[in-house]
Amino acid sequence: MSHDLEMEDDLTTPLKAAVDRWDDLGWPRPKVAMVTGSGLGIDMEDRIHGPVSLEYFLPFGLHPVEGHAHELDVLLPRPDLPVLYQRGRLHSYQGYSAHDTVFPVRFAALLGAKVLILTNATGGLQPGQKPGDLVLIRDHINLTGLNPLRGQLPSAWGPRFPDMSAAYDLELRALTLAAAAELGITLTEGIYAGVAGPSYETPAEVRMLRQLGGDVTGMSTVLEVIAARHMGMRCLCVSMVSNPAAGMSEAAVDHADVLAAAQAAAIDLRRLLRAVLESPDLG
Repeated sequence: MSHDLEMEDDLTTPLKAAVDRWDDLGWPRPKVAMVTGSGLGIDMEDRIHGPVSLEYFLPFGLHPVEGHAHELDVLLPRPDLPVLYQRGRLHSYQGYSAHDTVFPVRFAALLGAKVLILTNATGGLQPGQKPGDLVLIRDHINLTGLNPLRGQLPSAWGPRFPDMSAAYDLELRALTLAAAAELGITLTEGIYAGVAGPSYETPAEVRMLRQLGGDVTGMSTVLEVIAARHMGMRCLCVSMVSNPAAGMSEAAVDHADVLAAAQAAAIDLRRLLRAVLESPDLG
């Protein structure tokens, strides 16, 4: 067997096993997948199955991160819209390869999800941003040095060179902005600068990210969106500003502050996500 075929098998075999495990549970195939980030787990009353540990579906072990439950539920915000809800994502800084990091996204796509909704906690790069601000991502800059499309992937997953000019779906963004306005929630648009972590950025790096056009910065999301777009999923991402990035204020950046800001912003974020999920225009 060639090295390329071996790589395909290494990627597809555990994903097929994960899909079989999902079906063995008797859960409905999702139309939408939603992943919430650091401290942003959201209790939904319309849970119909779960939670089950994400590890049940993974071919590798989990490396816990504070504030990440790593659980899967099935939500039913509308009778016709099963949602795979993942609380706590995987990050490359935990020691995962790019392919491992996006395993849950590919799993959701193979289950049939056509929309990927992401939330994350970020550092604010712009003056005036404060903890708890919500930012709708319209584009990203991948500075992680990683890409989940490297290597020989199954051709059925998507094109060798996928277009990323509209990585964050325009219609989904318009839907979310309209929902925020109706709910009286302040939501600005911005560009996400994705970095590898886990150390926070230095003040010099923050200045660089601003000059590159970043509005917020974080250690997730970009690999997930690349993998999702490659497999034809439409993507939506709402970032929560947890703290000013290094050099933007006199205070040191602390993960405890990230989790505290997430808890404070979770109410508005929950209202916003529920409005999006209940919209007849989603799906």
